[in-house]
Amino acid sequence: MSADFSFRDGERLIRFCEGAAAEARELIEAHGLGGYALLTTERALGSAPPGLEEGAGVVLHVPAGPVPEAAATVREAVAGRPMVALGGGRVVDAAKAIAGADGLRCAAIPTTLAGSSFTPFHRMPAGVEELTFVRPALAVCDPALMASAPMPGLAATAMNALAHAVESLYAPGANPVAQGAALRSAALFARGLPADPPGGEDLALAAVLAGWAVGTTGLAVHHALCQTIVREVGVPHAQTNAVMLPHTVAFMAERAPGAMAALAGALGAAGGERSVPVGERVLPAREDPAVAAAKVAELAALAGPQTLAELGVAEDQLGAIARAAASHPGVWGTPGGAGQHDLFGLLGRAL
Repeated sequence: MSADFSFRDGERLIRFCEGAAAEARELIEAHGLGGYALLTTERALGSAPPGLEEGAGVVLHVPAGPVPEAAATVREAVAGRPMVALGGGRVVDAAKAIAGADGLRCAAIPTTLAGSSFTPFHRMPAGVEELTFVRPALAVCDPALMASAPMPGLAATAMNALAHAVESLYAPGANPVAQGAALRSAALFARGLPADPPGGEDLALAAVLAGWAVGTTGLAVHHALCQTIVREVGVPHAQTNAVMLPHTVAFMAERAPGAMAALAGALGAAGGERSVPVGERVLPAREDPAVAAAKVAELAALAGPQTLAELGVAEDQLGAIARAAASHPGVWGTPGGAGQHDLFGLLGRAL
């Protein structure tokens, strides 16, 4: 049975179903976002739902590059309008950044699995120092749009979203509700991504669940490293997540064995015939925390590059990345701790 639901979470509405994009214009107007600035890209605009471009007060193409600079480029032209972001994580994050800086509201129509539409995490426009975090008041989630990228790009954005699910299992704010959503998300990714063709609805719903989960728990070591790598070296965000996630999961197997055992079970990872002790429990082999990384690596391989070197990261850059990441707030609450030496070793294994 296809998923079809509307979920109100505080001030936010998440609308999910096949064909939801056709409802976007009506939902935007109902949320008082008329006369909006449409933030998008040329590729995303080609798949715009009916009436979306015509209803905009202005259409703004978000340039490539880091979010602070991209947001600053279009901020003046937004001119105080509410915003609708049609695109991937960079476009949605640019809208959130401008909304945070200028006290505006925004909606998101995601065209990737990135998950930015569901979290309050983003940077600010260049030149804005005060952090004010915003999450879209409306997220219109249509699997046909969210899973529209071809492989291996689809797999890369899926790994970005799976990283949200993984981190919400052990982040400082981890809780049973978020963990339940995260594990369901992981199971959907494990089913939908290797399918031929990939299961678009599975992947889209998995991304929604993962983004919602991490939005309640906060981030940890994986995102601290990936965000730092992207900022320091300028490599692609989704592919960086795909390369790093198997190594992060392996790193966390000893620090959060219960969480990684649950992840292994959700992913359907196989670990032989033995039983695995975790704390006071003895788990079946399929829930071995040490083999969760192997299953994640299988999925990540679908995204293409499997090492940081393939992305253009040089060995002599690892020290600076580790130093910068060690001061990231996401590292501080990581179970078992993660110092600069730990981060350097983790990066080295991914190189």
